[in-house]
Amino acid sequence: MRTPRIPESRCRVLLAAFALAAVLDLASLAVGFHGGHVIAKPLLMPLLAAWAAARGAPRLLVAALLCGWGGDVLLLSDADPAFLAGMTCFAAGHVCYLALFARNGTSRARSALLTPGYLVALVTTVTLLWPDLPADLRVPVAGYSTLLVAMACAAAVRLGPVAGLGGALFLLSDTLIATGVADWPQPPRPDLWIMLTYLAAQLLLATGTLRALEARPGPSATYGEVRSTTP
Repeated sequence: MRTPRIPESRCRVLLAAFALAAVLDLASLAVGFHGGHVIAKPLLMPLLAAWAAARGAPRLLVAALLCGWGGDVLLLSDADPAFLAGMTCFAAGHVCYLALFARNGTSRARSALLTPGYLVALVTTVTLLWPDLPADLRVPVAGYSTLLVAMACAAAVRLGPVAGLGGALFLLSDTLIATGVADWPQPPRPDLWIMLTYLAAQLLLATGTLRALEARPGPSATYGEVRSTTP
């Protein structure tokens, strides 16, 4: 089921608000202003979810983005229980994405060639990280990684390159988090790169989903239940 649409002008306002919050968040991380990050981060996914809903997004897409919001808020805390709870929220979001892709996507033969590559990436990453992860996080991280890779692969195989790139960037973002938890060497300002790739991932997943639905023939396209993603 898709959410009702609102006027185009309001869609643009919501997208602009998301872009402004993203710039504030990334700029705060770039200069080390933690207060700006604490203010901006909780605004990001609700704004993106509101924009997607305004474009006629399926409820599963809105739910996936709001699960991301829950994870974002929880990961503002450095406590181990908050990390596990945040990972659970993101895992729920990946389940929403998988259900969304299964219902609305179509298998693409060329993209299906990516499946073995994603499988190799999953096994390799978990194997390498396992010895360096805290013992109580090894199984949760492995389980979460399996869901994440399945989502990234399904995005590419069933929805095409835009959503596929979003899935790949989500995988990159969370891999940076996992390597930090494992105390591997990190790039300068790792939080900046994590958020940059994460925000791009969620935006591309939302945009790719909406474009795929709009391009699909049938009554939904005829009656305009899914609108163009062009701002």
